Amino acid sequence: MHLTASESRCLSKLFGLLAEDMAEREVRERLGHSLLELLEADYFASYVWNEATGRFDGRVRINMSDDTLGGYEAYYQFHDPITHALQARRVPTLVTQVMPQRELMRTEFFNDFLARDGLNWGVNVYSYVDGRNIGDLRIWRGKARDNFDAHTLDLLRLIEPAFTGALHRASLRARLTGAADSAAAGLSARELAVARMVGEGLTDKQIAQHLGVELSTVRTYLKRTFDKLGVQRRGAVAAAIGRVHHG
Repeated sequence: MHLTASESRCLSKLFGLLAEDMAEREVRERLGHSLLELLEADYFASYVWNEATGRFDGRVRINMSDDTLGGYEAYYQFHDPITHALQARRVPTLVTQVMPQRELMRTEFFNDFLARDGLNWGVNVYSYVDGRNIGDLRIWRGKARDNFDAHTLDLLRLIEPAFTGALHRASLRARLTGAADSAAAGLSARELAVARMVGEGLTDKQIAQHLGVELSTVRTYLKRTFDKLGVQRRGAVAAAIGRVHHG
């Protein structure tokens, strides 16, 4: 595979990035910025497939609006003619490999979701470990650009193993840390997840979207979490989790 000097520099930086110890969400977000540069793309989104709920959660986005992706999470992911076909292939795949562009452009999914932010040409990558989809990369170009091509797929096939490895390491670290924190504080796994998102500054509505639950359910988790951590304000949650972790 021939690489330009610019691609070689981008790949070197990207592989160095993926060798770092990062949280799962940070892996997807930082890689997204690198991929926009490497592939001369315009838009990026990433999700994690939740097998238990049958939906994509854990939104990461670059150059796409929260409102548009909120619509995806609430409705369009359940009326999506391309993503599950892309996911099933398990290899980097152009959107046009699973549906001709003209056919896609006639769908509600394209006209009421993709086109709202200007997405036109897409390529997706899905990361699997032991048959489980642990994260994805959705890269798009606007209408004024050309479609992605075979060279794009070669680059993404090169990157995918390192991406999967970084996600897998992050997941293992989170489980080990989460188990210790949860046991020490008496928090359930879901309560710990809520506490961490509160500590990151997410609103109740954003937490509900991430977890795929009702707002009232989030508030029930919050009350239990606050009680167990012995705090009364959202701003104290991160510090309380830190105290639990450090002893």
